[in-house]
Amino acid sequence: MAVDDVPLDDKAKRMRDLLSSFYAPDPSMSNESSGKYVPLDAIDTNLFDADQYMNFLVQKSSLERLLQRHVEMAAEIKNLDTDLQMLVYENYSKFISATDTIKRMNSNIVGMEANMEQLLEKIKSVQSRSDGVNTSLSEKREHIEKLHCKRNLLRKVQFIYDLPARLGKCIESEAYADAVRFYTGALPIFKAYGDSSFQDCKRASEEAIAIVIKNLQGKLFSDSESTHARAEAAVLLKQLDFPVDSLKAKLLEKLEQSLGDLQLKDEDLSNCLLKSNDPSKQEKTTELVPSTIHEASVREFVEAVQAYRVIFPDAEKQLIRLVQDLVTKNFETAEQYGKKRISSADLLGVLRMIWKDVLLMDEVLHEAVLSEFSLEAAQITVKHYVASQFSLLLHDISDALTKVDVGQKEGMEECPLQVALEASKKAVLQGSMDVLLEFRQLLDDKIGVLVKLKDLIIDWVQEGFQEFFRALDNRFLLLSGRNNSSSPVQGLEGTQGDKVLVGLVLVLAQLSVFIEQTAIPRITEEIAASFSGGGVRGYENGPAFVPGEICRIFRSSGEKLLHHYINMRNQKISILLRKRLTTPNWVKHKEPREVHMFVDLFLQELRAIADEVKQILPQGLQRRHRRTDSNGSTTSSRSNPLREDKLSRSTTQKARSQLLETHLAKLFKQKVEIFTKVEYTQESVITTIVKLSLKSFQEFVRLQTYNRSGFQQIQLDVQYLRTPLKETVEDEAAIDFLLDEVIVAAAERCLDPIPLEPPILDKLIQAKLAKTRDLNVVSP
Repeated sequence: MAVDDVPLDDKAKRMRDLLSSFYAPDPSMSNESSGKYVPLDAIDTNLFDADQYMNFLVQKSSLERLLQRHVEMAAEIKNLDTDLQMLVYENYSKFISATDTIKRMNSNIVGMEANMEQLLEKIKSVQSRSDGVNTSLSEKREHIEKLHCKRNLLRKVQFIYDLPARLGKCIESEAYADAVRFYTGALPIFKAYGDSSFQDCKRASEEAIAIVIKNLQGKLFSDSESTHARAEAAVLLKQLDFPVDSLKAKLLEKLEQSLGDLQLKDEDLSNCLLKSNDPSKQEKTTELVPSTIHEASVREFVEAVQAYRVIFPDAEKQLIRLVQDLVTKNFETAEQYGKKRISSADLLGVLRMIWKDVLLMDEVLHEAVLSEFSLEAAQITVKHYVASQFSLLLHDISDALTKVDVGQKEGMEECPLQVALEASKKAVLQGSMDVLLEFRQLLDDKIGVLVKLKDLIIDWVQEGFQEFFRALDNRFLLLSGRNNSSSPVQGLEGTQGDKVLVGLVLVLAQLSVFIEQTAIPRITEEIAASFSGGGVRGYENGPAFVPGEICRIFRSSGEKLLHHYINMRNQKISILLRKRLTTPNWVKHKEPREVHMFVDLFLQELRAIADEVKQILPQGLQRRHRRTDSNGSTTSSRSNPLREDKLSRSTTQKARSQLLETHLAKLFKQKVEIFTKVEYTQESVITTIVKLSLKSFQEFVRLQTYNRSGFQQIQLDVQYLRTPLKETVEDEAAIDFLLDEVIVAAAERCLDPIPLEPPILDKLIQAKLAKTRDLNVVSP
């Protein structure tokens, strides 16, 4: 293989190394390098083998590469010569400069030796005169020092004689620290001369100090005294050589009891934050707010801990356990408080209070490492707060959706589904924005513990939204009843609660579309703007928030819920059709006198569906699929002369011939597209429900056997349905086709398929229309 090109920087570095080795050779380096492996192209080393390197190049390199290497080596030799020449020039200029400097130094030193000799003579003269002054004043100085020592001794004697009186004054003023300081200062003299010269003073001082010890003991065990005062008394007793180790357990017990007052309570936090966030209450009250009282208590506890460490240096482990237990319980209280419906400002107030306590205690007890210890507890608290905010948001959205039940049952709203949809949209979008704003305040705060948790908070927020939308999708599934296949079918006959459930499914479908198209993009933009970064969870786990996955979930859920709504409505209509077709005895059916009342019930169900759909879904394009749009669609009996001629035949043979011709004609018709993709529009949903209902109608018709009158009754009902159904749906051709299929299915199952004559059919339909108009006038 060819030798790789050496970069320009490496070439220059190698040249400089060569020059340096030339001017400052180091034999040890050559010895060290001899024991190491030297590559073939190490041309700058002493162990370089030119023949071996040349053979290697000839064997492994092409002629073009050899010529290129020749040019490169020539350039390197030229550069090396240039650098060598420049180095010689530079060293020569430095040598000239050094020569000039030496000459100037020689000229400046001339005459300096004479000056130094004169200076030495003057110093010797000053020293001799100084010795003469010291000799003449030495006797007086010794006499002054003796007088000063006697004066200090007299002061000490006077202090010893005045000590009992001083101790008495200190006892009266409760200045026990001064009393201990005076007595400990006089102890060396009492030990040396207490049995002879100062015997009375020693006895009086010991009596006074006994009173001091008694008062300090009483102060140490008094519950009315502060912890700091008791700790100070213990320090004074220890200075008096009083055995205070026996008091260690009692003082520690006092500290443990004081922790109960320092622990934060849920009600105290609520009152504290309420007063601190309400300026009017701060102006009216003259008392200290609870946070100030708590801070004062913590400072007192910190002072007591500091004093305790001084008294008992070996009690460090017990103190660390106490303060860590206090910090843990305070963070547990904050965690429970964060599960309530509170703002991030309230949580920040609690965390700021706890963090201030941590810093105060960390100053006097560094070994506890409370700042690091509290980081884990704060992590749990903040993480649970983030999770609780998403739980509350999910609860708000569920409340907005379930209010449709109450609104429609009590008749409070004219359009309960529309109200529920708008409220749930607001709950999703505005609620998400509010939650993000709360989390943003956590990131912007400068509390030390939150600054360390910034990346984790970003990951928790992104993971929280991912899990929140998954939970929201599951909640939609629960509210729609799709988790129980039997629930939508059972009890669909006429209860108000079931109607609300069906309408709620349509609300959930449209809300899923809103989340996919509006809410997710908006939330994604906000997360990208304010919550970018994180990555603590590890890149191998992928991004915490994947909007594409959430959009796919709700796109799929929206389609499933829309089909679920259509199926639920179709199931209810199917129950109506099944009752209509299974109740009578069609073989003994009487001649039709009027359109059957089930048609009114069927149209009433379609009007109820239209009312629900108009509240939720937008209108589609004003495009109707007319009969003429499809070559394969059949025409109505009143507009087709050929059909009128066929229906006018009165013999059974001719009717059966008509049926045969109809089947033959279907073979040459263009296929009509009946079931198309359901869109989120009013026309599409209603058309799909009508198509499914007519298809169910056809299947139920095929399950019965009819006489001539039964067939004619089916024909009359179907003919009456043509006009209102075509006014309702957008695909008239498919409706005509399906209605014709119902008639054909009835004819196939009829023993004597002779249809009604057109004049009789029109007369019965007009009578039904007139009756319907009269009912609408009487009851508008």
